[in-house]
Amino acid sequence: MYKRPFFKILLMRLTEQRQFLQVLAGPRQSGKTTLARQIMEEYPGQTNYASADEPALKNRIWIEQQWDNARLMISESKDPRGLLVLDEIQKIPGWSDVVKYLWDQDTANKRELHVLILGSSPLLVQQGLTESLVGRFETIPVTHWSFSEMRDAFGWDLEKFLYYGGYPGAVTLTDDRERWARYIHDSLIETTVSRDVLLMTRVDKPALLRRLFDLGCHYSGQILSYQKMLGQLQDAGNTVTLAHYLQLLNGAGLIIGLPKYAGGESRKRGSSPKLIVLNNAFMTASLPLSFQEARQNQEIWGRIVESAVGGALVNGTAGTDIKVYYWAGRNREVDFVLSRGKQLTAIEVKSGGQRTSLPGIDYFSKEFTVTKKLLIGAQGIPLEDFFKLNPQSLM
Repeated sequence: MYKRPFFKILLMRLTEQRQFLQVLAGPRQSGKTTLARQIMEEYPGQTNYASADEPALKNRIWIEQQWDNARLMISESKDPRGLLVLDEIQKIPGWSDVVKYLWDQDTANKRELHVLILGSSPLLVQQGLTESLVGRFETIPVTHWSFSEMRDAFGWDLEKFLYYGGYPGAVTLTDDRERWARYIHDSLIETTVSRDVLLMTRVDKPALLRRLFDLGCHYSGQILSYQKMLGQLQDAGNTVTLAHYLQLLNGAGLIIGLPKYAGGESRKRGSSPKLIVLNNAFMTASLPLSFQEARQNQEIWGRIVESAVGGALVNGTAGTDIKVYYWAGRNREVDFVLSRGKQLTAIEVKSGGQRTSLPGIDYFSKEFTVTKKLLIGAQGIPLEDFFKLNPQSLM
């Protein structure tokens, strides 16, 4: 069975001397549970897996029960090492306080119980970690599958990846587009919004959040002001609410609103966002076009390509100190800007789609000190070569 690139890193962390909790946080159907079971197969000691996603009601006592089971498991084993895997941990209110208490107990008693925590709502998992478990954990972001992974695991070519996105669970459905689209909507989008956002976080206008997601899919790869969003959504919300809901959708691994690069954080926060789906399946499942029809539509295919490039940059830099932006001014646009410290990489995507603004790398370079200027697509880095790259290498 295919193993994702960070499998070896995680296995090494869980088999060396116990120091930190290991956390896998990422969107649904990105392979966290499969990865955990692969780790369990190769872990040299005893293992115990439990999921809070089962139908029965779970609470803090459940965590203590699973932890005590794991402690008993290693106490009766000749190997003092053990691995406890807790899946969908964010579903239990106050989980991080209990985990901190039990982890500190084991640390004081020098008990070699490794713990792997999995969560499908990165925003909520991170909140619990930073509230109670500071200094006790390491995180591996589990993002949507990349082109290289879909190619290596399933033999996909680039065009198939661009249209169908990176969902391994949907691979067998792509021969029947209607069935594939229903799976994306019902099993992934609806489940994520209903269970990972609406049930876990206070959302005063759930209908607005759902329509905002649909709007983000329709306008993926484009800059859209919050005022224009409100006009499109025809809702009595406000820009602050929309910005908050975009953060929730990003935290669930659905859509991100990239801010405009402006040098200062306050100016970035007030900018119109560039909407990018984090998996192209969200965008294309809503299109009234088949794969062949989309491929023949230059404008649509250009948007698909730019969305995929943006998603690859965001997913590929998750968990690093690299930030992804865009820039626009004077009817000029830089499609994407990567920032790390004082380093800036300006990226233009040439996909063949019709542009509403002119390339703006030269104008951007007059205002900011640019380290690298890159062209992706025609006469630049070939698309297939770009999608094989680790985006961190672009800095």
